[in-house]
Amino acid sequence: MDVTIGVQNVAREITLETDASPDEVAAAVDAALAGGVLRLTDTKGRQVLVPGTAIGWVQVGSTDKGRVGFGLA
Repeated sequence: MDVTIGVQNVAREITLETDASPDEVAAAVDAALAGGVLRLTDTKGRQVLVPGTAIGWVQVGSTDKGRVGFGLA
């Protein structure tokens, strides 16, 4: 699943792909906004840490990628 994080006062956003479920990501964001640190692990095992006070917004995407090509559906 794709997760995009907007950080306050930073022009670029953080984008990562994770194996966590949408509910797990939402729980991590809720905990960070309550005064902690947002800690997510991407699909390559790298950790992304963002202070909860610096989070501007979080977008949780789906794992389904658009199909390309000619196929019968």
